[in-house]
This record gives sequence, structure tokens and C-alpha cells, in this order.
Amino acid sequence: MPQPRKRATIREVAKATGLSPAAVSYALRGMQVSEETMERVRKAADELGYEADPIARALASGRTGMIGLLCGSLEDLWQQALAVGIGRALKDNGRYALILDAAGDPARERSLAGQLRDQRVDALIVQPVDPAGEFWAPMCDGLPVVAVGDALAGARTAGEVVFDNRAGVTMALEHLLERGHRRVAVLTPTRASTPDRPADMHVMAEAGRLRMDIEVVTASQALADATLAADRALAAGHRAFFCFADSIAYGVYAAAAERGLAIPGEVTVMGYDDHPMSGLLTPGLTTVDWDIDGIVRAAVRMVVGAVDGTPHRRRIVQAPQLRERGSVG
Repeated sequence: MPQPRKRATIREVAKATGLSPAAVSYALRGMQVSEETMERVRKAADELGYEADPIARALASGRTGMIGLLCGSLEDLWQQALAVGIGRALKDNGRYALILDAAGDPARERSLAGQLRDQRVDALIVQPVDPAGEFWAPMCDGLPVVAVGDALAGARTAGEVVFDNRAGVTMALEHLLERGHRRVAVLTPTRASTPDRPADMHVMAEAGRLRMDIEVVTASQALADATLAADRALAAGHRAFFCFADSIAYGVYAAAAERGLAIPGEVTVMGYDDHPMSGLLTPGLTTVDWDIDGIVRAAVRMVVGAVDGTPHRRRIVQAPQLRERGSVG
């Protein structure tokens, strides 16, 4: 029976390249050497089958190579896509994502953030359920944290990639009003325990300015829950919906179909994050695009820079773009 191949050592890579072990270590981490040297070392490492010992590397550097990724709710298809993108981008930068799901629960979010810190992740990327949580400030004092979506109130983060929710909400409500919809049900995943999320606060302010009749309804991103919330709103007479996640909007499609109501002839629906599935619906969902690829690039650049001690721009505001399809009558 063939014996398993012995792990190649950094000294063997150094011998093959004519460099010192220290120079090889720097090259493998992309530090203090030329591009030509990095390429030569990585090629030799691949040929020898060298893989860095993660435990030894962590002990030597004080880093684990792990980045915590705390998602608000992985029932949301857009957040799933964001997690996939960030995980792949981190891998391309020699890091690994440890992905956890807060399931839309502020208490669970706080607990999981603490667990990630205690597991010695090098940094944390979070899509906060409760951006105003008091625990974020001490968390950010001891760990590089990059926030995506909403800023963390009172916390000194390593970086923020935030949505311009004021512009996004205004764009959506004005589009609905221009199409003649003054009474609108707003379906949001925000719970009563976290009423101060920026988008939810702005929707009520804009409703007053535009003299629209708005009813805010809590609905999770899970399809069955979103469908039930939409069905109740339809039963109450609502026929125009603005959903703070495309995943919630899919529930409106399902509820309308169950009641035999046509979109957009009898029911209007608008989403807020432009998941790829939204363009495949019949009719396609009118929604708001936040440039998910740009968010991934910015968040990963910020967190890698914070860990490596080469910080980048600390705050990026994502501007919304309307993706007008056929769901607004």
C-alpha cells in the first residue's frame, strides 16, 4: 500500500529557489519581495506540493487567516450571494471565511459576534441586524470590523460599505408615486426590537414628505413567511408593495398567484436589492441595484488592509440604481 506523501517543508522550497526560508515565507505571503520572486516561489511550492502549516503560521504570525463573516439572514438570497462573493474573494487573498447566520435575530447576532471574536478570527465582516447595538463599540475596539449595508452607530470600524438608503428609499417611493400608487405596504425584515435601522426610518419620513399612505409590515426573508405576510396585506386590501429585500418580494408574487391576482395588472411589487433571480420572474421584478460586485471588492479590500496594517479608504457609500422591469403597474 503506497505511503502518503510527506508534507514538503519551507526549507525544501527555499533550497529549490535558492532563497532563504525567511525570503520564501515573505514571498508566499506577498510581502517585501518582487513580483518575479513571488511567482518563482509559488511555482516551486506548487511543484513540491508545499502547503503552509496553518497552526505553525498562526503561532508565528499571531494570525489565523480566518475572517468572520456574520450575515444578517442567510434566508435572504441576496445575502447568500454576497457571502459567496466575499468568501471567494477572501480565498483569492489567502484568507478563509468563517460564515455564520444571525437569522435576523439581534440577540443571536450579538452572541455570534462574541463567539467569532473568542475564536480569534483576524477580523470580522458584518451585515448588521442591529447596527445601533451598544456591543459594537467595544467589539470594534478589540477587532477590525467592516460593516456592510448599515454603519455601526458609535463604533470605530475598520471600514464601512454602506447603502445610500436615503436615495434608495426616495427613488423607490417616488417611482411608485409616479405610477399612481399612493397607498403602499412596505414589507421589511426589521423587527420591533430594532426600529432604528436607517432605511426603515427614512421610509416613514419620505412617506410624510410625499403624502403617501404607508403601512410597515414585518416579514422575514424566508419564502413561506414572506408569502404569509403578503397574503395578509392583500387580504387587508393592499395592492402595491415595496419590499426591503427581493426575497420578500418573491413572497408577494407567490401570494398574488395563490389569490389569482395578476402582476402588474392587479398588484404592483418593487424590490430593493436586484438578486439575479429577479430578472427571471414573469414579469421581471422592478428593484434597486446596489452593485454587489463592488460591495464585495470594497469590503474585502478594507478587511485585508486592516489585518495587514495597510488600511484603505474607511467609508464607501454605495449609490442605488433603479432596475425597472415589469412589476410596477
